[in-house]
Parts: sequence; C-alpha cells; structure tokens
Amino acid sequence: MTTEFFEKYSHKIVTTDKLLEKIGSFPREKKVIMCHGVFDVVHPGHVRHLAYAKSKADYLIASITCDRHISKGAYRPHVPEQLRAHNLAAFEMVDYIIIDANAKPLENIVLLKPNFFAKGFEYTSTGLPKSTQEEADVVEAYGGEMIFTPGDVVYSSTNLINLELPKIQIEKLLSLMRQTGVQFGDLRQGLEKLKGKRVHVVGDTIVDSYSRTNLIGGQTKTPTFSVLFQGRDDYIGGAGIVAQHLRAAGAEVIFSTVLGDDELKDFVIEGLEESGIDCRAIIDATRPTVNKNAFIAGGYRLLKVDTLDNRIISDHIVETLSESIRSTECDAVVFSDFRHGIFNRVTVPQFTDAIPKNTFRVADSQVASRWGNITDFQNFNLITPNEREARFALADQDSTIGMLAGKLVKDTGCETLMLKMGDRGVFCIRVPNDDNEDDFFSIDSFASHVVDAVGAGDAMLAYSTLSMMATNSTIISAILGSMAAACECEYDGNIPIKPEDVMRKIDAVEKMVNYE
Repeated sequence: MTTEFFEKYSHKIVTTDKLLEKIGSFPREKKVIMCHGVFDVVHPGHVRHLAYAKSKADYLIASITCDRHISKGAYRPHVPEQLRAHNLAAFEMVDYIIIDANAKPLENIVLLKPNFFAKGFEYTSTGLPKSTQEEADVVEAYGGEMIFTPGDVVYSSTNLINLELPKIQIEKLLSLMRQTGVQFGDLRQGLEKLKGKRVHVVGDTIVDSYSRTNLIGGQTKTPTFSVLFQGRDDYIGGAGIVAQHLRAAGAEVIFSTVLGDDELKDFVIEGLEESGIDCRAIIDATRPTVNKNAFIAGGYRLLKVDTLDNRIISDHIVETLSESIRSTECDAVVFSDFRHGIFNRVTVPQFTDAIPKNTFRVADSQVASRWGNITDFQNFNLITPNEREARFALADQDSTIGMLAGKLVKDTGCETLMLKMGDRGVFCIRVPNDDNEDDFFSIDSFASHVVDAVGAGDAMLAYSTLSMMATNSTIISAILGSMAAACECEYDGNIPIKPEDVMRKIDAVEKMVNYE
C-alpha cells in the first residue's frame, strides 16, 4: 500500500455535510442506501452485504464506527478508522464513506435520511436486537425502509482476527503519517535534533546478568537440572540503561541513583562514566546493588535469581536526592521507577515538588509487581507505563486499551501518555491535542526479529523523551521511540541504542513502504 492508494480513493471519504450536498434531501430522485458497521477486517460476508445493498439503490454509503466507540475486544479496532475507510473506498460498488463520530448511527440517519438502511440477515434470526430496533424506528419515522441482506455467507471479523492478527504494521503507519502530514524526512530531521538536550535521570539502577550454561543432565530422584557454567555477562539496566540510551542519542545526562557498597557498584559507576554520563550515585552500605541474574541454557531461560532490598530509602537519602533534583539545571527530568527503594507514594510527591520550573517532566514505570503505581506521578508532561502496570494501577482488567488509556490520562493529569503493549506496539494519547494530530493513535512494533525484548521500554522512553522536546510532535516521538525499542529487541542484552541504529530502521521501514 503506497501513498498513491490513499490519494486515489480519498475523494470518497466525506463529511456528512458534504455528503448531504451530493445526494440531496429526502425524498430524492436517485435512491440512497446506507450500511453501517465496524468493518475492522473486510471479509466475504461484508462484500456480499455491500454488493446486495448496492443493487437496491443508485448510491451506496458505507458508514463506519470511529475508533473511540469500538468496544469489541481489548485491542479493537485492529485496523484504525482512516485505513478502514480507505479499504472500503477501494470497492467500486461503494460510492461514499463517512466516519461516524457517534457511538450509534442514529444521528447521521436522521441527517442524511437514506431511502434504505441495510442490515445483515443475521440481525433478524432471533428477532430484532434493541439497537437494530432503534435504527428501524428512526428510519421508518421519516419514511425510509429497512433492508436485510441475504445471510448465505456469514463470517465474524472477531473470529478471523482471533485466528491470527492481520499483519498491517506498515499500512497503519503510512495511514497515520499521511493523515498527520508526517513524512520520513521529518523522522530523519527529528532524529538529528536530539543532540544537546540536558537531561537529569533519577531512578533505580539494576545490573542485568546473563549466566550462560549448557544443560548436561538431571537428577533421577529429583526434578533438578544439571548445567555446566560457560560464562556470565553483566549489563547496566534499569534507570542506568535509560541514562545510557539518552547519552547515546546525544543528550548531556546527569544520573542520580542509589547503589550498594559492592563490586557491582564499581561496575555501574565505571560503565556510566565511560559512557560520558555525570553519575551522582549515593552509596547505601545497608543494601546491595540490585542484580537480576538469568540462567540460560540453549537459548532458554531456566531461572532468574534476584539480589535486592526493596526497603524505602532513608530520609537522609530522600533529602539528598531532592536537593540534587532541585539544584540541577536541565531541560528534562526523567523518573525511572522500578520500585527498588527510591520511589513510593511518600517520596514521589517530594521529588516532583523539587523539579525546577519549566522543566519537561517524564515518568516511566516498569514495575514487575503490584507494588508500583504510575498514578503516583501526577501532572507530568509524558508518562510511559506498560499495559499490565496500567491495569494494576486502575484495578481494571476488562476495559479496551483505548478506555484504559483514557482513564489513566484522567487519573494522572498527564499531557502525553505512551502506553506500551509489548509486541502489540504502543497506544498514545496527547492532551491537549495539536490541530494537526489525532488525540489518540496506535503504532505496531517495528521489531523484525526479536532476540531479547528486555530493555525495549527503556530505549523507547529515551528516544520519545528527546523527540518530544525536539519536535513537540507526539507522532514523530512515538514513531522514533518505537523504532528505538525495536532496535533494542534485536540485540542480546541491554545495549545503548545510537541514532544510526534508528536511522537504519527508518530506512528499512521506508523501503518496505515503497516495496523496494
């Protein structure tokens, strides 16, 4: 799917006011029939429904439910509204498409007054559902007629999607970019603007270790694996890798954290200083440096052993960190929360109050347990939790991803939310909304081959933060952040992502768009 596809069929997608001008008022000389639905995945049942409807009138109008009012499935719609509209516009039999901003088509039925309103035969099999009866009452009130199309071919979009998700990553991206006027050149220019920002990262450092082994047998009396140790690789993780990603992207980085008095402390400090980061570590001899050691055999993770102490940091350390935040001049402050002692419901407000005025404020929650809560971070410019953490924070396991994100924005008062959904990508909301951008949208993952997904969220956090400051575009920020996350997924271990890595990803995606 290319830009030419969108340009060829865009003339069919109209507003209700424009459509009324084209079809005229009821009663009219040429007959009009209207179909309404989600059309998330257009299948043979839809085609038969539309073809039959077209045979009954001169003009066929396809009305689609907008994204915000779709509640079928946690991640629906899979296909965003603009792309759904263009998919229908490509059918010769469809004359016009409208995207209904309302939850029900009743208001547009009253406005347009189609001669016929078409529903699938399945809606009559057990009597009219309440919603269909509402539609019938509205249509018949002005003299229109309900038509039920044959049910000889019946499919379910939900069932088809559940079998296997359609791979429309590139199509969704191209539709979003076209709709908002963002081009690949804008992504490259945005990437080049990241250098020179001064960022203060505050958060929990983690040393991620990979103990590599070979499986050599097991006990006969107990279910115990026997492995041969091959070696161990240590990586700076947690808030530390966030600082390294920011530095690799070209930012000047100050890093405030708490470490234990042990060998891993030296490993962290030396690694950060080699990266060019101003590391202001507070040493707490009463706790260890957090270490998460995964034992791997034949590419499989057998066991993970965590060495940590999640006790709340002392009042003295809280005050030291607060003073560091208060006295450090910077363009942005990033709170990177893993709930290993630094952040809690008492310290978060103290640290937040210490942030200098006119500083871009970012909070990221990557908490593996229920103890963390992203809603502790109030009125930030950008927050980037993952879906699991958001559901825990809001005690909501049932809402669609759009509803969940909307609740989180309301509860936190954030300006921009980037809700990470793992291999499903990211869902974004920005409030207030720029005139040239959607208030919400989703971007699928760009990872082509996942080697190790650990740390992908950290890369996204770093590049999205800098991009938001550099371009003030949620679209560009989310795309560059998603591409950085994809790059991290394609490395083994926590590796700082460089702009040239992201640039290669931009090039690769553009080639896919252009079918090169």
